[in-house]
Amino acid sequence: MTEPAASPRPSRKEILKPVELIVISLILGLFVGLAVLLSTRQPLLAAVFFGVAFIVSLVVIAMFMLTFKPNEAEIRDMSGEDGADGTGTPRPFLGPGPKGH
Repeated sequence: MTEPAASPRPSRKEILKPVELIVISLILGLFVGLAVLLSTRQPLLAAVFFGVAFIVSLVVIAMFMLTFKPNEAEIRDMSGEDGADGTGTPRPFLGPGPKGH
């Protein structure tokens, strides 16, 4: 039997991309939390605003990341994962799917 071709290792930039997005959200949250702390002098309120700003910025950045179109290499990689690369490898059966009413 032939072994499947090894997928190329992801680059360092691809590995660190999620970390970069979380750090950006963390910085935005810290900025909001610090601004609230300096203006109100209430640490609990600043912590709440930090948490809300962190979560909202993380969700907004994730939504922006969903809008990017994949390039040629990403399209080839995704088609290889789906089993649609022409090798005849069947896809796994995931069930009948949702039923219409």
